[in-house]
Amino acid sequence: MRTTTAPETVAELVARQWGDHRPGLMYEDADARRHVLTHHRTAQEAAARAALLVDLMPPGAEPHIGVLLDNTPEFPFWLGAAALAGAAVAGINPTRRGPELARDILHTECRILVTERAHLPLLRGLDLPGVRMLVTDTEEYAALLAPYAAAKPGDAVLTAPGPATRLLLYFTSGSTGAPKAAVCSQGRLAGAGASLARSFSVGEGDVHYVCMPLFHGNAVIADWLPALVGGAAVALRRRFSASAFLDDVRAYGATYFTYVGRAIQYLLATPPTPDDRAHSLRLGFGTEAGAVDAARFAERFGVRLVEGYGATEGGASVQRTPDTPPGALGRAGAGDDLAVIDPETGRECPPAVLDAEGRLSNGSEAIGELVNRGRSLFEGYWRNPDAEAARTRDGWYWTGDLFFRDAEGFLYFAGRTDDRLRVDSENLAAAVIENILARWPAAEAVAVYAVPDEVAGDQVMAAVSLREGARFDPDAFAAFLAAQPDLGTKMSPRYVRIVPDMPVTATNKVHRVSLRRAGFRCAPDPVWHRTPTGTYTPLSPPDLSALLTRYASHGRKPLLDR
Repeated sequence: MRTTTAPETVAELVARQWGDHRPGLMYEDADARRHVLTHHRTAQEAAARAALLVDLMPPGAEPHIGVLLDNTPEFPFWLGAAALAGAAVAGINPTRRGPELARDILHTECRILVTERAHLPLLRGLDLPGVRMLVTDTEEYAALLAPYAAAKPGDAVLTAPGPATRLLLYFTSGSTGAPKAAVCSQGRLAGAGASLARSFSVGEGDVHYVCMPLFHGNAVIADWLPALVGGAAVALRRRFSASAFLDDVRAYGATYFTYVGRAIQYLLATPPTPDDRAHSLRLGFGTEAGAVDAARFAERFGVRLVEGYGATEGGASVQRTPDTPPGALGRAGAGDDLAVIDPETGRECPPAVLDAEGRLSNGSEAIGELVNRGRSLFEGYWRNPDAEAARTRDGWYWTGDLFFRDAEGFLYFAGRTDDRLRVDSENLAAAVIENILARWPAAEAVAVYAVPDEVAGDQVMAAVSLREGARFDPDAFAAFLAAQPDLGTKMSPRYVRIVPDMPVTATNKVHRVSLRRAGFRCAPDPVWHRTPTGTYTPLSPPDLSALLTRYASHGRKPLLDR
């Protein structure tokens, strides 16, 4: 049962479940049957896997486990097992493909990869030397676990878990290059869970609905961990489903959920029903819902959404207060000294000037990169000293995100630094996509950049200059994209602009600012857009008009102001 002692490690939180026979973990199996496990049972399953892990981990190896799973019970079991054993989980993103997927597993030095049969096709043909694969939904896996059924928390450890012990290696894309694995310690994660549990008054009567993917920090840090701290139950959805959302909420008695990206918009797109408010939800917490759709969600479902900002790296956080104005995220978290800095001059940007409707009138001066000049909880990137140095230059933590601050000190999110895109909750690096598109034989030069999605986050746009004598063949281009093994599911360009020559700066660098500012309104250059079937068609004037109407309906601007 709960104690009043503040947790120092996640291992302690997992062990606290022992002997607690209230409902702790709920889920639906492959046959659509719902199951309920007690807190005690979840701790028991974690302890069994911790004991197995200790026996399987090669001597001298980094204690890292790759987990390539949907939101099945095995994912929290292995999170708990890693915490108890003093090991770390690397959440492996199933939208990655081919060599890039192999790179994620090998870069984090995972000697054990936990997966399921549904994901085996992703791994077929990959070179993963020294990696032992455990396939959870097989008889072999059940037989391997059986001897450890009587294990208890603390029986088997690779290293005694403490506040500084690594627990998560979660990938977060930077502005260039391959994704970086942010290091998250047990102490920092336990503290984050405790902070959210206090902020949202999480208690034993709550049920946290985990519908965002557990390979992403949002689901673990903002949903699973606060539930552990507060003694709440956790209900899993294998993959997010807007149509099943309310049915799940009602079946599990869910009171809290987290979201990222377009999840809120997908929920609002479901057909309204007279009983939309007949449920137990009291709160949603996440990012990128937008003020317009958050208000629509509250009006339709009677549920308050709280927007937050805090990267997996832990370098800076913004906390909402009761007096936070519409559109703002809040003020700096306790202990943070956050500033909006012009990255070119190193000087603090002036306060934003907002009109009566909250529209920014001095964006060119007020928008800069959010920097933490105070103490930072950033614990580094795994085997990536250059990325660490870039993130912590001059003794400050640079978030890589653009903000502006009003005269009262409230912070507003304004996008991402130039080479970053966030598509449907996934951070992408433009350079990685450019390197893939550059393989297209007809392309002479390629530049990839963000244009705002009409609902939330970004969409991928590519400017392409063609080789002499070449023309843009939409079918050939779509076939080329489909044949690239390392092109993730979120990377395909939504818009393609054909330029006669790539615009460049005085130093012959691609002039990305001009490309972003033009967006998809760049006549006379032709623009093609991807349809839901994956084909490309010209963006005609009626298409553009309909697109701008969708932007307006969601309170979004079609162009970036940077």
